[in-house]
Amino acid sequence: MRYAAIGFKLTSHEAKFRRVTVSSLPPLVEPAADLTLDEVKRYSRHLIIPEVGMTGQKRLKNSRVLVVGAGGLGSPALLYLAAAGVGTLGVIDFDTVDESNLQRQVIHGQSDIGRLKAESARDSIAEINPFVTVQVHTEALSNDNVMEVFSGYDLIVDGTDNFATRYMVNDACVLLGKPYVWGSIFRFDGQASVFWAEYGPCYRCLYPDPPPPGMVPSCAEGGVLGVLCASIGSIQVTEAIKLLTGIGDSLAGRLMIYDALEMSYRTVRVRKDPECAICGKNPTITSLIDYDAFCGVVSEDAAAAATGSTITATELKEMLDRKDNIFLIDVREPNEYEIVSIPGSTLIPKDQFLTGAALERLPQDKRIVLHCKSGARSAECLAVVKDAGFADAVHVGGGVLAWVNQVDPSLPTY
Repeated sequence: MRYAAIGFKLTSHEAKFRRVTVSSLPPLVEPAADLTLDEVKRYSRHLIIPEVGMTGQKRLKNSRVLVVGAGGLGSPALLYLAAAGVGTLGVIDFDTVDESNLQRQVIHGQSDIGRLKAESARDSIAEINPFVTVQVHTEALSNDNVMEVFSGYDLIVDGTDNFATRYMVNDACVLLGKPYVWGSIFRFDGQASVFWAEYGPCYRCLYPDPPPPGMVPSCAEGGVLGVLCASIGSIQVTEAIKLLTGIGDSLAGRLMIYDALEMSYRTVRVRKDPECAICGKNPTITSLIDYDAFCGVVSEDAAAAATGSTITATELKEMLDRKDNIFLIDVREPNEYEIVSIPGSTLIPKDQFLTGAALERLPQDKRIVLHCKSGARSAECLAVVKDAGFADAVHVGGGVLAWVNQVDPSLPTY
């Protein structure tokens, strides 16, 4: 008998009296009528678990789960939901596969570069489990379609990476009465929870307001350990299976925090906020709102500063070729600068502008030109620079990515 998979052997006495967890939530779906012979063979390791068994596997077969995003979190979530036997899997993602995705988005491969992520994911799922029906949504999730798309599923797994979409997912789920499993990753840290307003808090109970624009960097700006996606994505799938089958103690009302460097997990109790704007006693949000405006994709000051003070990468190239009297500043982080930089740029990270320390390094006799990776951070710095009196300062719309696309395609992107 092999014990390597579990690391120890239970005595018959211990096995008999082991703790059996009773779920505090009802099963989300009814069981399917039956399992085929091939399905019984495929899911046998589930069927011999008493808490899952035939009934639990039939519930999974009858389940309809939507994964929002086929990226870092969506990749492992889709693979393991498919392997587990979820009968219908939906995937919504309008993006295409980029080579930089392959470090963590394991549902895609080298041959998928340039393909729509949703379609690439569909093909990978078919290889994992041909018994799963895949519904592909290649449009961007928006106020115009979120209610219709979500209404066709029992459970939503949130793999998004921006605050505007997270609040939209939350609000749509609350308004539709659906649960969703949420996850978040950054560098070496991850978080996960279950939000279901009928039985506990929603995302707004935990985060009533989004952070100020530019305060929290995205994974594209700050990076993420690739395997962290698998750690958090697998937890999301575990929670989804528990909700669908009605077993175990879900993360509803709890926030799980994972630190990969310390290899530590801890949970924090999250209470339902009676004053919550959407699920509280007197909700002020009764329909979908403008989430870009709510989250402030860029601050009002940055948007105002960028108006009329944004140049293209091509225009920057012309300035450099003419040897205009400019001071070109890269406001990214040092590790980003090491990957790729625009020739002639000086690195002064964004945080030095926010503290004011960068201002003493700015020459008074040159025109200030700022850039970052895509234009958001440089717009924030532009507002600081203009407020300090550099009225003719500009920033490069699209940043380094625009420079590579429009000026020098030989340079790497990230």
